Amino acid sequence: MAKVELQITRRKFLQATAAGGAFALAGPGVGALQAAAAAPTLGPTWFREGEIKKSYSCCSMCPWSCGIIASTVNGRVYKVDGNPADPKSRGMLCGRGQGLVSFAYDPDRLQAPMVRTGERGEGKFQEVTWEEALDQSAEKLMAIADQYGPESIAVFGHTAGDFWFVDYFAQAWGTPNAAKPSASICTSPREEAATLTYGSGVGGHEPMDWEGLQCLTLIGSHIGEDARNTVMQDFANARARGMKVIVADPRFSQVAAKADYWLPVKPGTDTALLLAWINVFITEQRYDVEYVAEWTTGFDKLKAHVADMTPEWAAEITDVPAELIRETARVMADNLPRAAIMPGRHVTWYGNDTQRMRAIYIVNALLGAYGREGGIYFNKSPYIESYPHPPFTITGTSGGCSAEPGAESATLPEGPTGKVRADGGRTRFMRGATAMQELIEPMISGEPYPIKGLIVYGVNLLNSVPDTERTKEALRNLDFVLAIDVLPQEHVAWADMVMPEATSLERYDDLWTLPHKTPYIALREPAIEPMYETKPGWWIARELGLRMGLEKYFQWETIEEYLDARLMSIGSSIEKLREEDGVIVQKGKPYFEDYGDSSPFATPSGKIELYSEELALAGFDGVPAYEAVEEPPDGYFRLLYGRHPVHTFAKTQNTPLLNELNPENDLWLNAGMAEEMGIKNGDRVMVENQDGIVSGPIVVKATQRIRPDAVFMSHGFGQADARLTNADGKGASDAKLISRYAMDPICGGAGLRVNFVKLVKEA
Repeated sequence: MAKVELQITRRKFLQATAAGGAFALAGPGVGALQAAAAAPTLGPTWFREGEIKKSYSCCSMCPWSCGIIASTVNGRVYKVDGNPADPKSRGMLCGRGQGLVSFAYDPDRLQAPMVRTGERGEGKFQEVTWEEALDQSAEKLMAIADQYGPESIAVFGHTAGDFWFVDYFAQAWGTPNAAKPSASICTSPREEAATLTYGSGVGGHEPMDWEGLQCLTLIGSHIGEDARNTVMQDFANARARGMKVIVADPRFSQVAAKADYWLPVKPGTDTALLLAWINVFITEQRYDVEYVAEWTTGFDKLKAHVADMTPEWAAEITDVPAELIRETARVMADNLPRAAIMPGRHVTWYGNDTQRMRAIYIVNALLGAYGREGGIYFNKSPYIESYPHPPFTITGTSGGCSAEPGAESATLPEGPTGKVRADGGRTRFMRGATAMQELIEPMISGEPYPIKGLIVYGVNLLNSVPDTERTKEALRNLDFVLAIDVLPQEHVAWADMVMPEATSLERYDDLWTLPHKTPYIALREPAIEPMYETKPGWWIARELGLRMGLEKYFQWETIEEYLDARLMSIGSSIEKLREEDGVIVQKGKPYFEDYGDSSPFATPSGKIELYSEELALAGFDGVPAYEAVEEPPDGYFRLLYGRHPVHTFAKTQNTPLLNELNPENDLWLNAGMAEEMGIKNGDRVMVENQDGIVSGPIVVKATQRIRPDAVFMSHGFGQADARLTNADGKGASDAKLISRYAMDPICGGAGLRVNFVKLVKEA
């Protein structure tokens, strides 16, 4: 495990503080908070006598997975720090990362396997042994497969450990119905549009070449509020040296407050704004002419398409003044090729999102950004072999760790019985997404074939998937539901069997192998032994697989054996990786000069495709076109949502330390509208959507920082489970108010910003 770093005694600590005065106490302040949250019964001091050990892992508090060093004393974690050797954390962590210790020591954690004793949804369970839990689960799943076929079992997964279930177990078992919400309700338009335009997906880390970037444009990206550690570091450094910032957003977000230009664009009209920028670039010849001639196709068709899409045309649609549209286009052009729009992460908005993302990538191409210093670099995956195993029954992502745990796999082929995946993933498009919500339909109707069993790992189904009541209906219809989680999240009450997972501080996971400017491999090892009767995800997947006849895919005895087998392919081992501070950094190929005479673009033409023949042949627009979206009815606002800096999805609201920092969300309401409605700042209101679904109460934040036609709340609140003692009943749930979604016909992503709400003052 970990090696000794230093020894602290009470005398040495007192000597150090006496010598350093107040400054000596400033450093461990976060550690004091962590220890207080983690171990309130251990006394008032944050320090402990004993041997300090360190271990290397990746933070699991959000998908960014920054490298960390965990410090333990006598088998207890007291502090986590960013790993200076890690290309993402660079020795720093955000507030959520600092909450990792508090998450691990949350007293509300699931502690033992449990079997349901009441009705689904009642949350009545009885503890069982691991042997009983695994044996009964395997028996139930195999009985379903015997009756309906292996494809009748679905697997939903999220967070770093979902590789073992979605990417490995599901493929070995033979079901094509494995899904991750990070695709269908977050990133799928981004990845599909990138593949269509320049031949490869964005991946887990937006490839902005921050060191030389001179102009950054953000459309609906909230740097600081979404609190991605590396991006916040890069943005702060670039802004400090004078980088221009343009923000288009219906809300004056935290990053908009730091921008040179804020464009309060009307929700749903972003594509019109993008097309007008393209119009300015072309009509004023402010694009990179040589780059476009050498590295793009379809320019003439693009030019003809946007000829009439002037800033004046867009101003009528977007509510952004024409001169502001023209001025910001010129600012971008004046800084090319060191100017680009960051792709963003959560981009499933209105159901026409692939085309909006195509327009973003076309802007970047006209600026000559791809493969240029200060623009957008080319990601490269690190080289390492997968663990050797027989061919999977179903082939999706690599048999080893996927490029981004949580990233969507390639299109899966037909299942062993000849049936296609239930979500339509084998159609020509939707190849970059697994529309998880569409997998719910066969659970309800049995069409095109029944899904009767569900394994759900780390997905808070009732606080992330749209149309909560439909999800509950699907859960009622299933023959067996297995939930694997750390906390008793709301959906756990609907499971037949519950298996408690160890936190990332207590378990090994597969190696982190992220495509990056400097591709790297990071170790993910435990700092302490699993608490209570919890087990790591790899162990659960393996033990379940062994009981279901999948021995040939799980031939390793220990996770150390599995990891060493992979590391051997690059001449390394777990011990060698520890000696290298837990990270192996390889050489990337970020710029054109790294490719010699070959093209870095894996499109049919080998170039950036401004006009997509592939889309046109499938009946879609070859060049992005503006498509109007439904307006809010009278008396309603469009529901917008996003992140809070100290919370991730619906995962961390119960974490003691983070809950103390932000216990509930608030509702941004335009101050003028608030006055008109007789609502004051600080009032509590109930929020009711267009389908009569109500959530709240929630505190109103009356502000000029949002347009009058929309309201905004941070995601993940309004949870309803008494076992979550900190999160239960706090704030309003955006997820439960999202009872409608608009399916993107190209990528299969679910546009979620198509819901409208009205406010009712709390009695």
